[in-house]
Amino acid sequence: MPTTPSAQYSLTIRVEIEHKPGMLGQVASAIGQAGGVIGAVDLVEANDATLLRDITVDAADPSHWDSITHAIDALDGARVVDTTDRTFLLHVGGKIEQHNKSPLRTRDDLSMAYTPGVARVCMAIAEDRDKAFQYTIKRNTVAVVSDGTAVLGLGDIGPEASLPVMEGKCMLFKEFAGVDAFPIVLNTKDPDEIVETVKRIAPGFGGINLEDISAPRCFEIEDRLKAELSIPVFHDDQHGTAVVVLAALLNACKLTGRDLMDLRVLVTGLGAAGVAVTKILMAAGVRHIVGADSKGVLSTERADYQDGSMNAIKRWYAESSNPDRITGPPINALDGADLFIGLSGARIFPAEALSAMNKDAMVFAMANPNPEVAPEEAAPYARIIATGRSDYPNQINNVLCFPGVFRGALDVRASQITEEMKMAAARAIATIVDGADLREDYIIPSVFNRDVAPAVAAAVADEARASGAAMAEENTIGFAAQDTELLRAGG
Repeated sequence: MPTTPSAQYSLTIRVEIEHKPGMLGQVASAIGQAGGVIGAVDLVEANDATLLRDITVDAADPSHWDSITHAIDALDGARVVDTTDRTFLLHVGGKIEQHNKSPLRTRDDLSMAYTPGVARVCMAIAEDRDKAFQYTIKRNTVAVVSDGTAVLGLGDIGPEASLPVMEGKCMLFKEFAGVDAFPIVLNTKDPDEIVETVKRIAPGFGGINLEDISAPRCFEIEDRLKAELSIPVFHDDQHGTAVVVLAALLNACKLTGRDLMDLRVLVTGLGAAGVAVTKILMAAGVRHIVGADSKGVLSTERADYQDGSMNAIKRWYAESSNPDRITGPPINALDGADLFIGLSGARIFPAEALSAMNKDAMVFAMANPNPEVAPEEAAPYARIIATGRSDYPNQINNVLCFPGVFRGALDVRASQITEEMKMAAARAIATIVDGADLREDYIIPSVFNRDVAPAVAAAVADEARASGAAMAEENTIGFAAQDTELLRAGG
């Protein structure tokens, strides 16, 4: 059982309790002794004999629920009436919905919003298609596109099963950056069909966020869409992870007195995120990186490289990394490493193996839901530990990146999201953690820090303007100066 209860396994337990002093305390003690963490306690109903209460409890996993409810039922004077899985309850009917921005109360409202007035706006756009950015939702809307082949740590679960994740992504876009996003799940795994489908829906969107598409197809799909569309295309599993990892590393290096150019790094898991993390670290100046996949450490000495069966992305990786030609399992590359980045799976080696790393080791174990090494077990061997989980310090979470990146790109109508814009985003995230606050358990800002998205958006927009990727000086979701001029000219 995982050691830390989590809100993902949060349960509302309805308990009937004898109405006498001390009974609620006994119930709370039973829950605590069973390892549950109590949140809210609400009174539902009361009478002379009994009280009916709803108690919110975080557990470690679904099997833990039985231990908690049995502990309550074992008490004299307490009985579990019902339980509700709060995570499933939150998803009932979906997590997002559409709202109108303008009221429809009168005939005049209808005449302007729809026929006949809407025809004037349609014709203005027909004459100048760029006006779609002023007079439609396109200016502030991103398509979140997935084929469901690499969802979280669940793998190829299909488009329908991926939809809750895509809805969640859309919630994050809106909550943190005011970007309207819509989930698009595709019933195909064929790269040609995915590219063609996204191209055909692109006129309705200001940007495309690719999500949970398996490697190596994701690289081809993104590259082709970037080449064929004039709106930003961003595969968040690759670049969102990479940006936040670099931001965390910039601050970790400040804390440990290291220089990026001197780091020795091991990366496990060479899917979309692992490759993108490697590329952004190289671009930032890291020179010594070793990568490992399910077959072991990559090198030009490995059999599948030698016989030509290694795919193109991993061939590039083998040729561009591992200067010492280390071979074998990833544990072989820990000796003398400064940083371990895990993007693979749970418990790939024992925590004691981290003792081979250099002093003040940095461990970013980001597999979800269970990291490559448990933070509690890694603590004796590493100075800085980060994970992908919200219930540990230093959560490396893509939500620190993608809302602000798209906000900045949409605001200046960027035609693409460049490598320089990603680097600017990483630096912006890192600077949110003030030097006075920087410490081992705070190298990256909280996902709820409301300063992050605006800072990232500003950095991305500035870089887009500087590089010539911006197609407009300003395109905010309020009226921009160009909109006012268009209105004065009658549309």
